Amino acid sequence: MRNLSFFLLSFLFLVSKAQSGWDLQACIDYALKHNISLTQSALNNEINKNNSNQSKASVLPSVNAGASHVYNFGQTIDRFTNTFANTQVLSQQFYLTGSVVLWSGLSQYNNIKANEYTYLSGVERLKQQQNDLSLSVANAYIGVIFSDELLKIAQNQYSVSLEQLDRTSKLVAAGASAKSNEYDIKAQLANDLVNVTTAENNYQISMLTLKQLMNLDSVTNFSIARPEISINETQLLEDNAQYVYEASLKTQPIIKSGEYAIMSAERILKSNRGRISPTLSFNATMGTGTSGLAKDIIGVNYTGQTQLIGYAASSSSDIPIPVYAPVTEVQTRNKPLSDQFKDNVNKSLGFTLNVPLFNGLQTHTAIKNAKIAALNAKLSQDLNKQNLYKNIVQAQTNAKAALNKYNASKLSVEAASQSFTFAQQKFNAGVISAFDFSTAKNRLFAAESNLLQAKYDYVFKLKVLDYYQGKPLGL
Repeated sequence: MRNLSFFLLSFLFLVSKAQSGWDLQACIDYALKHNISLTQSALNNEINKNNSNQSKASVLPSVNAGASHVYNFGQTIDRFTNTFANTQVLSQQFYLTGSVVLWSGLSQYNNIKANEYTYLSGVERLKQQQNDLSLSVANAYIGVIFSDELLKIAQNQYSVSLEQLDRTSKLVAAGASAKSNEYDIKAQLANDLVNVTTAENNYQISMLTLKQLMNLDSVTNFSIARPEISINETQLLEDNAQYVYEASLKTQPIIKSGEYAIMSAERILKSNRGRISPTLSFNATMGTGTSGLAKDIIGVNYTGQTQLIGYAASSSSDIPIPVYAPVTEVQTRNKPLSDQFKDNVNKSLGFTLNVPLFNGLQTHTAIKNAKIAALNAKLSQDLNKQNLYKNIVQAQTNAKAALNKYNASKLSVEAASQSFTFAQQKFNAGVISAFDFSTAKNRLFAAESNLLQAKYDYVFKLKVLDYYQGKPLGL
């Protein structure tokens, strides 16, 4: 029932999103929950968590129990009765043993901390992947909006050409315009149709890219919301590269992951150095067992016979006096298992000291490799910081370039729009040819496309700067 309720809620959520349009934050949230690569990384990090918990549990006492059921054939000494046996003998043994390491040069403690830092480093790496995925979704989301608006511009240009063709065809039919003008407009209309088809294809590809990042396949009527996007030119003045870099050092998970990686490597080095120290362990064992030779004496019977067992010296004669003993039969029975369990109990307590003297340079090699790994972790962290600063400076430079291109494109659109207006008026008046009219129209289309591209390129570059500062990526 609970699973059915969850399914219905999820279905209603998807349907409502499909009807109202998904905003950027909704797309990011869905991607973070359903992206396969993130799911795999989370599962791998669970292994690190299990390893961390296992290293903590390794300091607990080790307790084991066992039993054996053995048949002996031929001559053997029974361990429980300490007698020779020449026949088949069944023996059983039950034991409980435990041991705990009292001292190992802090190797176990440092290993615990190393695994803990490895897990925390993995947690931060997972966060970094989530942030990277969020940025990719934002880029794809903006790409969908850009391609959609570009499609609308292409469709509008096609509509203008279609209207112009209808007007020109009427003028040609009335003899007021040359037939070549109609052919030129038809050629322009075909070119505009190509632009519409290309824009439509780019829109579908952009939408597919967004869906793939989200791992979305259960919503057929998927659509996104079109927010009003304004250009903020003051943010570049407020967020200089050094300020963004200092903020990113505190917020970027890749930096925190590197710090944990260094701490883990240092603990591994200490753990390997601890292997040089003697190891002191405490051991305890308790066991019992049974044997098929174990017997209980239940009585002794006198047979009425005697047998010579020796001679004794006589005090009155030199002739020795014979000594006789009665002949008896001992009556036995198999000893009960319960008695054997009780009587054969053995216990032991002890300490074991292991002093490493030489093990084929294994410990020495492990220490050297741990030193190299610790140094490599520090260098990797330095490289992470260098790449972070480089990416931030590049992102800000790209944002400035995108803003300059946007401002220049606005002027270009204004000029191209005025030029097209005059060209349209002149063409309607028969002053210029259809070729000149199409040239002005294509120039306006190119200017509007460049402006649209510069606008969304600048918006995304600002999102990149927000990303490095740990700010929300919503539009």
